[in-house]
Amino acid sequence: MFTRILALVGCVSSALGGNWVGWRGDNGLGITPETGLPLKWSATENVLWKVPLPERGNSTPVVWKDKIFLTQAVGERRTVMCLERKTGKTLWQNGTSYKEEEETHETNPYCSASPATDGERVIAWFGSAGVFCYDMAGKELWRVDLGKQAHIWGYASSPLIDGDLCIIYFGPGKGAYLTALNKKTGSEVWRVNEPAIQKRPRTDGFRGQEEKGILCSFSSPIILQSGGRTELVMAYPQLICAYDPKTGKELWRCDGLNELIYTSPIAGDGVVVAMGGFYGTTVAVKAGGNGDVTETHRLWRHERTKNRLGSGVIHDGHVYILNTEGVAECFELNSGKMVWQ
Repeated sequence: MFTRILALVGCVSSALGGNWVGWRGDNGLGITPETGLPLKWSATENVLWKVPLPERGNSTPVVWKDKIFLTQAVGERRTVMCLERKTGKTLWQNGTSYKEEEETHETNPYCSASPATDGERVIAWFGSAGVFCYDMAGKELWRVDLGKQAHIWGYASSPLIDGDLCIIYFGPGKGAYLTALNKKTGSEVWRVNEPAIQKRPRTDGFRGQEEKGILCSFSSPIILQSGGRTELVMAYPQLICAYDPKTGKELWRCDGLNELIYTSPIAGDGVVVAMGGFYGTTVAVKAGGNGDVTETHRLWRHERTKNRLGSGVIHDGHVYILNTEGVAECFELNSGKMVWQ
């Protein structure tokens, strides 16, 4: 059996920092206001504690005050674990069993979607096993069956809590959709289907293999503010789309992505950047538009990029990306010009 290690890296002051409420933190942007963080660590340097976990996993921990939460598969069990932040001690572990066979990629274990918390509840999506909500002590509050999640490479999109809503991309695969659930009850507030994929020659690593190429997104939605309104942004095969998070109404869409998406969109300085995987495309678009903004708001588009598997960050007018090959890149946000790699 494989194991993974959860480690807590200590700040220079050894004081605990702020909350980290979901995949890539507040609103999914991958940015923290914390300061005094260590710039390097090893097996012993700047590590406060480490604990082994029962199986492999791709999800990331989320943090609320003195508690850490993460999803973890254990055999046929799909669980949320709660650990004490100061010591790593397991406080509780709750979940469900799912005995039916689920397809996934060998590098994508079950429970790869990170949980989300608002300080009163923890919400996790376990693919075909459903969505589960627990209070901070591990008591189940509700569960919802979203249907059978079926894709040869499994699933990875993480839930996002915004106000009274928990927003989840139920995909990839046939019948994928974006939905908002009432975070207190689990009842569905709205649902929008994934946009239809247009048949056209591919520009990514499946170029010339349109009939064999994988068509899917593993992206997680993000929330951003633009022009006095809140936008929920999602990266689909071929498209970046923005919605009103309260109603699910589409606000704008931008064409230009390839058909295989690994990363979540990133945003900063009023610009959204989304990246396709397997030597796909990278697209930058101004937020705040209406309708099809491909011609009016798209700033730049790169084809046949390095393999974008990890989501980057935007800071001070620049886009920072770390590629699967181990190559870091920096681009000017508004022009797409490479600064360094």
